[in-house]
Amino acid sequence: MRQILCFGDSNTYGLRPGTMDRYGWGIRWTSIVEERIRDQGYRVIEEGLCGRTTQFEDLRRKGRRGTELLPVLLEAHSPIDLVILMLGTNDCKSAYQATPEEIGRGAEQLIAQVKAYDPDIAILLISPISLGEGVWEQGYDTEFSPDSVFVSKKLPEVYRTVARRNGIDFLAASDYVKPSKTDREHLDANGHRIFAEIVTQKVQLMLREQFKQDKARRMRRYEGVAS
Repeated sequence: MRQILCFGDSNTYGLRPGTMDRYGWGIRWTSIVEERIRDQGYRVIEEGLCGRTTQFEDLRRKGRRGTELLPVLLEAHSPIDLVILMLGTNDCKSAYQATPEEIGRGAEQLIAQVKAYDPDIAILLISPISLGEGVWEQGYDTEFSPDSVFVSKKLPEVYRTVARRNGIDFLAASDYVKPSKTDREHLDANGHRIFAEIVTQKVQLMLREQFKQDKARRMRRYEGVAS
């Protein structure tokens, strides 16, 4: 059974908007992706954590810095064939005062960690959904600000450049889904369903390409032995 590691934040965890609850199996986008590709011999490892960032340390909650934990998870879940990275929303919080480019550099550090661990692991970088207008208002999430929304909307452009520079695949979640009206931050059940279909299509294309590359590597090894 081949493995796909999904490394993200609360929208990978499957947080139900406006609550502290988690969507169940069959609703979370990660679980739907697994259901679509399981018969092809793949399983999805869900590694979503609320509050996770690319590179910033949360002063209130331990273990949220992505660059600190990803190397551990790569080893713990080895072997891994594909890593899906979708982080950046929490990096937009006012406390970090991060620019889109700084968040992009955090994503690039994660990519480097995957490549350093195993250069044959395929990587899909996903820029997260944009934050909704008014997410900073009372009753929503006051850790964000109007600037946070602006920064979140700039991430697709920055991440696309990062992906191109590193020779990896890219998707912009904001091209397909938006945050729920309930909390202006998280995907609702319908958003998870739509996003799962988009990710599944992309992953299947990547896996077919990976199969071709694996076959070519095997042929080169065989020809080397035969000669």
